[in-house]
Amino acid sequence: MGFMGKKNIDYSLLFNKCNSIHTFFMKENIDVILCNKDNTILYYYPNLSKNKIILPKKGVTKVIETPANYFNIKINDKLFFYEE
Repeated sequence: MGFMGKKNIDYSLLFNKCNSIHTFFMKENIDVILCNKDNTILYYYPNLSKNKIILPKKGVTKVIETPANYFNIKINDKLFFYEE
């Protein structure tokens, strides 16, 4: 479900084994980060508004949804994830 219908978003979501999303039913703009299996950013969609579709992208295995302007990142940056 992601952030559909949510307001005042203050956290991020990681979707493993995912290579596309849509922003139907969103209440706020979000940033969308698409990574490969090594967590390298292949695509970055900042401040994505509602009713948009990101079609499947070759090589993408993870999608991260964050509040708009949450991270200062760019294509080819590598992300590291830590579990608590």
